[in-house]
Order: sequence, then C-alpha cells, then structure tokens
Amino acid sequence: MKKYILLITLALGTISLKAQKLGVKYDPAIQSTKNLQYWRPKGNLFVGDCMPFYKDGQFSMYWLLDSAHHASLGGLGGHQWVLSTTTDLKNWKQNPIVLGIDEPWEKSICTGSVVYYKNKYYAFYATRLVNDGKINEQLSYAISNDGIHFDKQKPNPFYTSAPGYSKRDFRDPKVFVDEKTGEFHLFVASWKENTALRHAGGSLVHMVSKNLKNWTVLAPVLTGQGSVPECPDYFLWNGWYYLVYGDGGDTYYVMSRSPYGPWKEPRYQALNESWVNVAKTAAFKNGRRIVGAWIPSRDQNKDDRGERFGGNMIFREVKQEADGTLSTSFPQEMIPASDAPVNSSIVADVDAKEDAADGVSISTTSGMGSAHLDNVPLNCRITMEIDPDTPIAEYGFYLRADDQADHGYRVDFLAGDKDVWLGNTMIRVVEGLDKPMKLDIIMKDDIIDMNINGKRCVVNRCPEQKGSQLYFFAKHGNVKFKSIKVSPLKED
Repeated sequence: MKKYILLITLALGTISLKAQKLGVKYDPAIQSTKNLQYWRPKGNLFVGDCMPFYKDGQFSMYWLLDSAHHASLGGLGGHQWVLSTTTDLKNWKQNPIVLGIDEPWEKSICTGSVVYYKNKYYAFYATRLVNDGKINEQLSYAISNDGIHFDKQKPNPFYTSAPGYSKRDFRDPKVFVDEKTGEFHLFVASWKENTALRHAGGSLVHMVSKNLKNWTVLAPVLTGQGSVPECPDYFLWNGWYYLVYGDGGDTYYVMSRSPYGPWKEPRYQALNESWVNVAKTAAFKNGRRIVGAWIPSRDQNKDDRGERFGGNMIFREVKQEADGTLSTSFPQEMIPASDAPVNSSIVADVDAKEDAADGVSISTTSGMGSAHLDNVPLNCRITMEIDPDTPIAEYGFYLRADDQADHGYRVDFLAGDKDVWLGNTMIRVVEGLDKPMKLDIIMKDDIIDMNINGKRCVVNRCPEQKGSQLYFFAKHGNVKFKSIKVSPLKED
C-alpha cells in the first residue's frame, strides 16, 4: 500500500501530511475525556498493553490500540501506540496515534517504555515483522520533543537479537537512564537458548549504550522463568528496587535494596490479578504511584470462556508497606460516581437475623446460613464491613444473583487458605480474612471489581449473569455483614 503525501504550500512554508496510514484508524475526538477507569475506545476498538509515564505533574498513559483481538495483519497484532494524558486522574486529553505503522514490514508496534533525558522523550519498543518467512521481534526507538510527536530513528530496527537469545521472542524493552554515566539501559523480554533446564529459559536481557548505536549485553537481570517474562517494569521507590514482569499472563514482581538484585519475593503478589494484564506503573503527585493495565475480553462473551487480547483500561493505586511489599487499592479519584444508596430491607433466610437497618448476622454451626437483598441495580457501588467473630470455614456473597442464588457470581472468602474468589477467578495470600475488614465493590456493565481493606484488589469479566439480588452466606461460624450500602452508578 502506498503512502500518499499531500503537499500544501503556505506563506509560512510547506507542510507535509500523511493522508493514509497502514494501521487501523483512530479518532481521538470521539473518545471520552472523563474517568477512564474501565474505559475502552469507541469504534469497535480495544485497549492493549499500557505503558504509564509521569513528568511534571502530568500522568501519560501510552497504550496499544487493538482492533481485532490481536488478529490484525495476519495475527501479528497490527498494534500502534496511542496516548491519553491527565493531571488529576479525572479529566483526560485524548491524543492521535503517537507511534503508528508506517511501513508494510511493520506488522505491530509492540509494547515498550518511555524515558525523558536531556529535553527529549525516548520511546523504545519492539517491532514485530516477518523475516525470511519467520516471525521476528526486533528493537526500535523514536525521539520526541513533547512526548506526542515521535520520529522513528534509523536504522529501524536498530537491534535484532542478543547472542544466545531467541529472535522470535525479543520484545517489550523497559528503558531507564543512569544520570551519572549517561548510559541507556534496556531490559528486554526473551528466551535464553541452551539452558540447563530446558523449560526455564525465560530471561530479561540487560543491554547498555551511551550513543544508542553500540550496545553491550550484560548478564541478564532475571533468568530461569517458565515463560518469556513479558512487559517488564522497573522502578526505585523509597529505597527499594522493584522488577515487575509477566509470567503466563499474570504479573509478578521481585524486590531488592540493590539495583540488579539479589532479588527476593514479597510477602504476597498484589499485582497478580488474572484479569489485570500487563500491570505497569508510573509515579504520580505527592509520592503516589499508579498502575495502568487492561482487562481482557472473554472469548465469545461467555462467563466460562478464556481471555482474548484487548479490552478495557484499568487503574490501581500502589502503596508500600514497611517491609517493601506492595499493596493495591482503587485510586479514589477514579471510583465511578454514584447516586444516593437505595433503600432495601435485608431478608433473613436461614440462621440469620437483622442487626440494624443496614446489617445482618449469620450464625451457623451445622450448615450454610444465608440472607439477601432485593432490587440491586446492575451497575452500582457496594460497600460493606464484614466481621467474622468466630473461626469459620467460609463466608461471602453472590453478586447479580437470581432467586435462591441459583445463578450469580460467588464471592468466597476462605480465611484458612487466605484465598478470595470472585466468580471463576481468585487471588492468593490475602491477609486478615479472619478479622474485621472493609469491602468496596464496583459493578459496571460486564466488569466486577473489588477492593479488600484498601490493600488487595480482584476483578473479573462477568458478561452473562444479570440478577438483581445480593445473597450473603456463611458456613460453620458467625459472621456479621455491616454498613451495607448499595449505590447506583451515575450514567456516563
């Protein structure tokens, strides 16, 4: 496909405009500029990998534009970089494509990262292409004066693959600059060949350069992974270095007091939510840190089907505990607006009694006790407190349930195992399930998102069940559900 250039001669000079792009079209003018929590672009388009960046009070979310769940350009993705920016996490500016597909050989502008150095923005990314009939991933970069208008640099790609590592899997460069030496550092997701354990070749290649032309490959910063450690992130925060990476679609991190390890595991993996893909972070005002990621679509839009590439944007706020372990919560500015709580009486079904107008106690030693609320809106915010005042096997509730909770999404708290289930997804090592806790739940369209005690989050894509009841349950113990508020979400 040719690129047509329309030359317009004006008194101020000559302006060249590309009238046609090789990638999918994207119109920023029709996109929302309000809260982007759970957002996806209009025009049958989807959000892919996110690359948050922060500078001088502005939070910039670079993200992959997806049009066909990774099926574009022969299944190679056809992705391009788009940019959404904000200074308050509430009001956003939508920009045109900032890194697009300009050449026929560019089959996807893949995930990468941005760094600011000496008055320039540098965007490093992988380009997916076909070389001699084989799919390769090679490194490219572009430079900008404003973080919006990028010029791809030559040669493009500038680096094909590191010796001893896969050419098929060589992507997702995370860039940072050592201000003292002026060296650019890249962590690149790849697969190490000829490893002692054949199924443990996943590595993050460490490359350095001062001139962006000659690159030295150092010892990998991470090795021995069971899959390619995709979409790495890396940051220093209050004396701790964090290395974040993907493994089998989930996000993990390790931490160290030194720049390149030795790494240690945190107490729990708060970034590991199965339906939060490619969780990467950036700083924000007042020492805060924000996660940008995406919720995948479900195959055939069915509850029991797996993930499809591309979906809705999602944000988390990261907090740091005394030992360096990270926790997550909803950014307060991005909680969807809601109306006043609805008035609905709790019905005590089995081994239950009302404690007050907004609470219920369930006490059962021989089976499952239950209670429920009627007329719960499809889209709403639910807040409550839960107090398991005796040892208990399990407790929880059903969201979007029908009569007798025959259908719905079961939220299950297993204090002994430290597991929490939301429908058919779960998070592990959730501390404090045997103690009083607070919950914040957002149900918006086919997304259900829950925060536990301001420390752990779990989200699920739930397209099918649309019941209007909320069923509480407890098994072999006493639990109080208190301060229950159900508030309809305001229309966008």
